[in-house]
Amino acid sequence: MDEKSELTTVYEGRHLSMVRRGHWEFATRNTKKPAVGIVAITDQMNVVLVEQFRPPVGRKVVELPAGLAGDIPGSENEALVEAAKRELLEESGYTASEWTDLGSGYSSPGLTDESIVLFLARGLEKTGPGGGDESEDIIVHEVPWTGVVAWLQRREAKADLKLLAGLYAASHALDSTKGAN
Repeated sequence: MDEKSELTTVYEGRHLSMVRRGHWEFATRNTKKPAVGIVAITDQMNVVLVEQFRPPVGRKVVELPAGLAGDIPGSENEALVEAAKRELLEESGYTASEWTDLGSGYSSPGLTDESIVLFLARGLEKTGPGGGDESEDIIVHEVPWTGVVAWLQRREAKADLKLLAGLYAASHALDSTKGAN
């Protein structure tokens, strides 16, 4: 494929546009800020997960608390960790006192240019109801760290694979903090 071929917009929505470059058709984020995902772990070593209906797949999906950075009018320059804090509170009702950047990558590079930054959140405190904003119907789960993969395998709702990537990155971050003590 010619990487320099012209980019043609096929459709433009609020958050996404469909574009064509050569024979490729793909979605592009209208804001170039990454999304954020949060691996939130309580002091009791429970992972905070959210479950919600996702129209593109027509079913409920278990995910990390996550969302877009800079998507609220007036917050276009929102720092990524601030977006993560906002999304964690909005979706789960938790705030966190410790934040670690776990890394970033593309969510689905054959389909979209969206990237996501994963954060580990520790020192959690329940300060709100969670459940998302008025357009969301989110169920919050707290699952023991040591049994989270087995729990996911038993669920009828499918898991977002970024959740597994986040758990993997968090396990390495947690292991490195154990070695530092």
